[in-house]
Amino acid sequence: MNSIVILTGAGISVESGIASFRDAHGIWSKFDWRDYATPDAFARHPARVYDFYNARRRQLHEVKPNEAHYALARLEREFSGSVTIITQNVDDLHETAGTKNLIHMHGQLRSALCRSCGARSPWLGDMTIDSRCPSCESPGRLRPDIVWFGEMPYHMDKIYQALATADLFIAIGTSGAVYPAADFVEEASLNGAHTVMLNLEPSENASAFHETIHGKATDIVPEYVEKVLRG
Repeated sequence: MNSIVILTGAGISVESGIASFRDAHGIWSKFDWRDYATPDAFARHPARVYDFYNARRRQLHEVKPNEAHYALARLEREFSGSVTIITQNVDDLHETAGTKNLIHMHGQLRSALCRSCGARSPWLGDMTIDSRCPSCESPGRLRPDIVWFGEMPYHMDKIYQALATADLFIAIGTSGAVYPAADFVEEASLNGAHTVMLNLEPSENASAFHETIHGKATDIVPEYVEKVLRG
């Protein structure tokens, strides 16, 4: 085995204190995504959208990676081949845990995107309509660097290149309901990869996996990483 590709979703960060979006008590059970996570919502009420993401960005100061994040960083360090982690999450817990080869397909909370020059810039504090782009200094043109509903996820070419060469594909903490990520297991299978789901409960696309393991991410991810490293 030479190549491992891992998809992570909200379930890997829940045990660090970051709420998921889609479960019964998730973010979209409290907020209507149409008011906070679409280009139209931002055009209509930018201050409301800024406040929503500012609150989530502030939360990152209060949370830490958990054993699952650290286990994946260990896998990347110690596995003899390549490990690519694709995350649907917009937090930075994978990086904080030490992961290097990471693809953020839905953007990042601690990044700003300029609608004037297209530059992406690190952004740690609050963002407002008066915030200036660090690259072109345009005022009022920054938006959260987040993929909203109706927008194309980032780095899709790079993701499909990784899936095409994967020997092992692992999905962790995903609902299996968000596309195109829900189709990654099919793509990896078509290219001959063994596919594994590590999840608290069965995902919507669980039947597409060769192997499923249920439990808390902090328990089952370190166990599975240990199994892979033992060969």
